[in-house]
Amino acid sequence: MLKVLPRILVALLMFGFLGSQALAANGLAIDPQTCIDCHEDVVSAEAFANSVHGQNACTSCHVEITSVDAHMMGEIEVQPVKCVRCHKKETAEHYASVHMLNDIGCSACHYDIHEHNYWEGDKRIATSKCAECHFDVHETFETSIHGQALEAGNMDSAACFDCHGLHEIKPLGDPTSHDSREFHTRVCLKCHDNEEMMSRNGVTTVAVETYMSSYHGKNYRLGYPELVAGCADCHTTHAVLPAENPNSSVHPDNLVETCADCHENATPLFTKFHAHGSYHDAEKYPILYWTFMAMTGLLVTTFAVFWLHTLLWMFRGFVENREKKAALIRGDHVHHIPDAHKIYRRFTRRHIFLHLLVITSFLILSLTGLPLKFADQAWAKILMDWYGGAPVAAALHRVGAVITFVYFGAAMVMSVQFLFVRQDIPGNPIQRLFGPDSLFPNLRDVRDIAGMFRWFLFLGPKPTFERWTYWEKFDFLAVFWGMFAIGGSGLMLWFPEFFGTFLPGWMFNVATIVHSDEALLATGFIFTVHFFNTHGRPEKFPMDFVIFNGEINKEEFLEERADQWRRYEELGITEQFVKPKPSGVIYDFILKAFGFTAVFTGITLVILMVYAFMHGSGH
Repeated sequence: MLKVLPRILVALLMFGFLGSQALAANGLAIDPQTCIDCHEDVVSAEAFANSVHGQNACTSCHVEITSVDAHMMGEIEVQPVKCVRCHKKETAEHYASVHMLNDIGCSACHYDIHEHNYWEGDKRIATSKCAECHFDVHETFETSIHGQALEAGNMDSAACFDCHGLHEIKPLGDPTSHDSREFHTRVCLKCHDNEEMMSRNGVTTVAVETYMSSYHGKNYRLGYPELVAGCADCHTTHAVLPAENPNSSVHPDNLVETCADCHENATPLFTKFHAHGSYHDAEKYPILYWTFMAMTGLLVTTFAVFWLHTLLWMFRGFVENREKKAALIRGDHVHHIPDAHKIYRRFTRRHIFLHLLVITSFLILSLTGLPLKFADQAWAKILMDWYGGAPVAAALHRVGAVITFVYFGAAMVMSVQFLFVRQDIPGNPIQRLFGPDSLFPNLRDVRDIAGMFRWFLFLGPKPTFERWTYWEKFDFLAVFWGMFAIGGSGLMLWFPEFFGTFLPGWMFNVATIVHSDEALLATGFIFTVHFFNTHGRPEKFPMDFVIFNGEINKEEFLEERADQWRRYEELGITEQFVKPKPSGVIYDFILKAFGFTAVFTGITLVILMVYAFMHGSGH
């Protein structure tokens, strides 16, 4: 009697009083105690009552047993339990898992089904289940920073299911596939991008921020993780250890081997790269910080000066056009210029061809580079997909770079010819360098700038110019600065292993900042200031076609470059620049279509850049 009493009490707690065997015989629910009487070697009544299924009857799972007598006579075949009847969500997830593909069912993990208890968020319980099969991986995991923290009771630390899931455990498949490569970074970001979780564990999110601003992270964001290194490539998947641990993959002694997995010619100098160096941290990364500050200062100063110049010119040109219109209405426009529409050559075919190369390369570089810079924007992903993916965009970007080096080389050759070879330009190299036909700045440009600002402010007449204006000289010299800044940094990023043999790796961090910001300066300047100076100013809108056909009529010549005209007249060489006939209609149509396409493309990119900055994008 003493043995029976605890069983009855447990049964009452579990199910309440459901009735006796007599009730079961009448087709009503079978008393669990009836089952336990026979299966006490399998099921402990007390353990079952305290388990997660303790509120259920035996026949809640073994639904085919509707008659105790029939069951005892062997007339009812006991079927495998179908967990899906209650656990629909978990079963659906499991059905799509790698476990299901390998015939690993619910009971493989939940074999203690009659005694199964609530895990109450203790990740160690779930991890110990995984360890029963994946013992080799678990041994590695136990020694990692995640495993040690978990064992110490930190439930924020990553456990198996945090990365792989509880039931919907996907096969990794080909380790080089898109899904596999994406997985090796996505699961890390889930925790390390959680500011609240990282804060309470004394960990910063700078690793995520710096990764996302890197070339690797930007490609990941754009949807091409298979092309770049992810978190696990450097830190491993399960043996994640702090950098100061000699066994860590990112310990200084192991970095060459780690980097060589992707960069096979990595050197100790190469590994000086700051994988998570923040240009906002002046204390830890002073070189990156001051490089960023210098580039930001250059951008802000350049745009502030030239956008002010553009706004003043825009307004003053608008007023000037109204004054000219009023003069026409009054009949005051009586200045007759003989042969006003006679055509003169301003640019040669060589100039035109080189400028077409400049336009082509600049558009290619902008269209393929800006999506990478603003990788967090939806439009960047659309553009990359439209190109055919990041590999195609990268190839196009390099084509644009090669074209840039070609026209820069041509400009250098022409500069040498101008200074030392040509016979039609008087003076020695110094006189030529500072002469009126040179694109190098001189004192006259200072006077022209002052004169233009007086004109902007209605304090004096508009200056007359020589062959080159100060803004044209600035554009030309910007090519040289751009080749040093963008070209030099671009080559470093294009061939990192070569440069890593004699330059410290942190130079690649510097090169990334310089390349990114200088490219932003170039695109922003060309698509706003340069476009206005050449095509958008009121007297030329919507386009100055001179760079495409090299032609300028006498009236424009006298109005825009009167000093050049006077000099040519004094030298008696004006007629040498007469162009017998204008360019053909087909040529003009094609080149104007190309020109307008370039302008509209540039304006569209400016709008997209402004949108990106307004939504917090940037580096």
